[in-house]
Amino acid sequence: MITMNAPKNKIHPHKYSMWIAMASITMMFIGFTSAYVVKRSQANWLSFDLPAIFYVSTVLILLSSGTIYLAGRQFKARNMGAYKQLITLTALLGIAFTVCQFIGFADMKNHGLALDSTVSASFIYAIVGAHVLHVLGGVAVLLVMFFRAFRTRVRTYSSVPIEVASTYWHFVDGLWIYLLIFFSLAR
Repeated sequence: MITMNAPKNKIHPHKYSMWIAMASITMMFIGFTSAYVVKRSQANWLSFDLPAIFYVSTVLILLSSGTIYLAGRQFKARNMGAYKQLITLTALLGIAFTVCQFIGFADMKNHGLALDSTVSASFIYAIVGAHVLHVLGGVAVLLVMFFRAFRTRVRTYSSVPIEVASTYWHFVDGLWIYLLIFFSLAR
């Protein structure tokens, strides 16, 4: 009896874990936005415009999705010089996004919308703050990849780390776009 080893179409454990984590994060933000919709119907709800800097941060995170995509392509092509530049730029754009979010929080506070001022402001701080924490988690991963890229000795050329990081980064990007649209429409 002749048996042939068929290729296994199994997903890498790290990729599988990332998809499970993203599903959990999605459920959490669905819960947050559902609670926002329910609380919005209360009589004491205060509608306000989002800080303009949130739209600037949107451009930054969209750019960072492009740079991490290109970084993955350069890694797979073994163009390590371009990969290093692009992974560095992605991390810097992620940090700039986070700084913009905190500037937005400061702007809200300067306009009398402190964390504890209104229920609507509290929701914005909580939901955007939770997103910022997830972006910072991604930035931490990018920084680890940054330091690994600049080591003098490369041990492996597995593309799994960049693929997992890229998937997560696109996810937090998409999540931010969803939140921005949600907040803009559900005021």
